Amino acid sequence: MNKGLALLFAICGTALLACISYSISLGNVWLVLLFSILSIAFIGFGFIVKAKLRRRNGG
Repeated sequence: MNKGLALLFAICGTALLACISYSISLGNVWLVLLFSILSIAFIGFGFIVKAKLRRRNGG
């Protein structure tokens, strides 16, 4: 994975985790659940992209 794409995934993943903490501070359970699911899905998508790129590059 190139550095720009890795940085994008890192920043977006961190922003989603920050949204979870903000939702907790608001006390809104539905937002916490929404951002938790989005965060897990986005991080998982990052691992999938990394694996596909690694497989395509042969290493």
